Amino acid sequence: MTQQIPSTEPELTGVRNFRDVGGLPTVDGRRVRHGVLFRSGHLAHATEEDAAFLSSLGLHTVFDFRNAADHRLDGRDIELPGVRNVNLPLSDPADGAEFWRMVRDGDLDQLRAILADSKGAERMIASYRATVTQRTFEHSRMLISLAEESLPALMHCAAGKDRAGLSVAVTLLALGVERDAIFDDYLKSSAAHRRYKVRRSSTSASAYSPEVMELLDPLFDARAEYLSAALETIEETWGGVDPYLEQALGFTPGHRERLRERMLD
Repeated sequence: MTQQIPSTEPELTGVRNFRDVGGLPTVDGRRVRHGVLFRSGHLAHATEEDAAFLSSLGLHTVFDFRNAADHRLDGRDIELPGVRNVNLPLSDPADGAEFWRMVRDGDLDQLRAILADSKGAERMIASYRATVTQRTFEHSRMLISLAEESLPALMHCAAGKDRAGLSVAVTLLALGVERDAIFDDYLKSSAAHRRYKVRRSSTSASAYSPEVMELLDPLFDARAEYLSAALETIEETWGGVDPYLEQALGFTPGHRERLRERMLD
């Protein structure tokens, strides 16, 4: 299969937030190779044209970080011929089920109760911190798989922002990518054309009023404070990236060198 490396972001109809992570600089002067790591929102609504483009990338593995509740809401990924799909849920479908039901179904007063006064942003920060400490098995499996066999790879969750965003960040930390570049890539998910479309049960104008959308914004935005909280948790819990990779993820210096050989120019 001929691999197509996009020089610009493709116009995908049913897949949001797609991009090639290639080109990011490392602290030792190298760069992430183009065409080896991609990120996006879910692939469940990909059109035939989207699927043809994705198939042209020569993917080995698609990492889907969604859980069963996400699959019920949006559907499972389309199948790409010859591509392995690995589902590594980074959240429990029962975790916050009532909260997310309220996000979809709640009226303005209910949304104010769960999201106003910075409660939405605080919830996101807590989620990032918990993912770092509670999902070490999944991130270990992901990184070791990348080092051994799974490239080129596409990582996604529902929006391609939080679970995928954090997983991409962990991968970039292992590669030694500059922190500013990691944040720059993460924050691209806030662009209007990349953001997950908010879905609420009611189609009335009041369900999407300016106040409702402002209350929901922290949940669907990529904010530096969220990723900062995750990186601070790594420092506080393990004392730095190196011990986090080795102690929490079992990702040895040998794994790290193989990953760098495979993913860096």
